[in-house]
Amino acid sequence: MFFAVFGIIVLTEVLLIDEKGRNQGLSIRKGFSDGSKYGERSEYDDQGDDYFLYHNKLDTHLAAFLRRDPVQKSADKLNGNIPGNSEAKLPPLGENQTAKDGEWQTVTGTRSKFYVYSAYYDKRRGRSIRIIGATKTRGPDRVWCRLWYPVNSANKTQFASFSIPAQFKMIRENWNLKYSACFVICPLRRNMTAPASVSIVSRLRHPPSNHLIVRNPEKDPSLVNRTRGADTLAVCVKPLHYSYDKALQMLEFLEMYRMLGMEHITMYNHTIGPTVDCILDHYKEKGIVTILPWKLNMKSQKEIRTEGLFAALNDCLYRGMYKYTYVAMVDLDEFIIPRQNDTILDLIHWISKRIRLKNPGSYSFQNAFFYLQWEDDPLTKTSQDLDSKLITMRKTKRKSKLHPHKQRSKYICRPEYVIEAGNHFVWEFLPGHGTINVPADSAILHHYRICEFGGNDCIKTANIRDRIAFRYRDRLLYNVKEMWNLLKESCKLPNVPE
Repeated sequence: MFFAVFGIIVLTEVLLIDEKGRNQGLSIRKGFSDGSKYGERSEYDDQGDDYFLYHNKLDTHLAAFLRRDPVQKSADKLNGNIPGNSEAKLPPLGENQTAKDGEWQTVTGTRSKFYVYSAYYDKRRGRSIRIIGATKTRGPDRVWCRLWYPVNSANKTQFASFSIPAQFKMIRENWNLKYSACFVICPLRRNMTAPASVSIVSRLRHPPSNHLIVRNPEKDPSLVNRTRGADTLAVCVKPLHYSYDKALQMLEFLEMYRMLGMEHITMYNHTIGPTVDCILDHYKEKGIVTILPWKLNMKSQKEIRTEGLFAALNDCLYRGMYKYTYVAMVDLDEFIIPRQNDTILDLIHWISKRIRLKNPGSYSFQNAFFYLQWEDDPLTKTSQDLDSKLITMRKTKRKSKLHPHKQRSKYICRPEYVIEAGNHFVWEFLPGHGTINVPADSAILHHYRICEFGGNDCIKTANIRDRIAFRYRDRLLYNVKEMWNLLKESCKLPNVPE
């Protein structure tokens, strides 16, 4: 037996050395680094003992031999989530290390910054735990997934673990900055159930520094046995920052999208001012808004793109998956305005009849700039009513030429058909799904902002008067006034919106 095992060890080492020579440092952890073009790194020499804890049959036997541990049948068979003998020797979770969701947590022991935010069970293309994270764009640290399964013992829930090498997928829009949003993927084996929670560790022998709840649609009471009802629309907004505190703009955004058919909106709080925080609390109590903390320790625009917005967009995508039929990705100064229909859902149903494409994954809307430097609409400029303050009523002059799709455009998607969301378009769909480019005569994106390149030269561009948003004027005024008066005292709002 000794010589047989010893022979396997020698043969394995020879094959690995030969493989490294042929592939110039190709990692044996398949799928991790796309060929490891960065080469073999000496920093990982001390990870050798980690590999003996990886549970395929050969590694389990080798680990048992080197550690003089008995090889258990349960480890050989890899029966579901039952850990092998070696797994039980790894550091457990801390006594008070509660699993969290929607909160940045650190992966310790890495060479560069590494954070994880949320985890989702995804069974659409194979079965895996997909984790929203942020780390170094090129040459990220190799890490491990520790999958946690609750085990009730003496009236106390403990956790058994199963460890596997993690795979990476960098989210494409990183602007070549040092850090990028990413997916950390933990593939599940055929007979493994989805874990209750997961930790990402740099070394298996290191105690977990993070603990994420795995959001599992099969265990979500609001989704289990739910019958399909009417289509629903949710909205995702990138992280709010610079102590954002524009009360009227926030109310206009929320009430306009509610009229357009929005059922729910998810926002991320990097820094929000006290007035907007108070307003959002009200909508949160009504179940209309989810606001999640977003304290990512990376310098915006210097280390990572705009507060790590691509991590937020993809978190929102997976968070809304199976809950909402459609999810819109927009900013606070952007409104998708139908030109033939009253609501966005009416528009989508109408488009589906007009453009027959089976199971579209997204709907793209061309961008139209309504520059703020252009004068206010003469019909509202002299008004003493609230419409003289609302951006969608004041600014009706827009640039004549629309941006082509994929340039400044925004979109609404079917989340269950999307793998990776971008800012202006979907980067990756499930096979068989694509985008409908919505014709401009059906709907466009109203984008209210200052000249995008600074200065005032943009107002010299060809423009037209577009008052299509006036269709919502009376309802919008009424709803915003109602909310303003309702929240005036509790949120310390002034008499007249400023």
